[in-house]
Amino acid sequence: MTPPVKRRSGQHHGDLRRVLEEAALSLVAERGPNGFTLAEASRRAGVSVAAPYKHFADRDALLAVLAERGYREQRIRFTRAMEGSASPVEQLAAFAAAYVRFAAQERALFDITFSAGLDKAERPSLASAGEELLAALLPAAARITPGEEAAYDLLLRIAAAAHGLSVFLRQGLFGVSEEALDVTAERAAQTARDIAEASQTA
Repeated sequence: MTPPVKRRSGQHHGDLRRVLEEAALSLVAERGPNGFTLAEASRRAGVSVAAPYKHFADRDALLAVLAERGYREQRIRFTRAMEGSASPVEQLAAFAAAYVRFAAQERALFDITFSAGLDKAERPSLASAGEELLAALLPAAARITPGEEAAYDLLLRIAAAAHGLSVFLRQGLFGVSEEALDVTAERAAQTARDIAEASQTA
């Protein structure tokens, strides 16, 4: 069990938001995105149960901020991985491999992003973060298949395959070693290549 985040004597309230976010991440890692209360996050952070309301209206508001962080982190990781090749097929393969690594290495952010049940229609900034991620990925798919709808469908199929492999890896179906992560990432990359290449010849 992760111990409470100890608050240093004289710690300024400027740190409150950060320590609450980190406390929430540790709780999500243990219990899932819906397995804790804002009061529990407060206690884990070492602050009063009233303190979070300076920044967050409720638990979902805290989760939404973390989901935005998750989208930003994915965009950084995925675009960095895709920069390694000029080929759109290889760019999508790199995206799929990076997706698996993100799911394994940032479990709490991954779970919040996909399992917290947050309504983007009620959270414009969260919706915007998701749209920015999509906008970073779509150009590679659009170079393979014409039309925005077809490009989106291609990207969706590759992401779905990478997501499924990520879940299987986290469930231990492929083992729990670092080698299992590497093998699964490459499996996701090869699956992405197969899907993209099939779209090129369709």
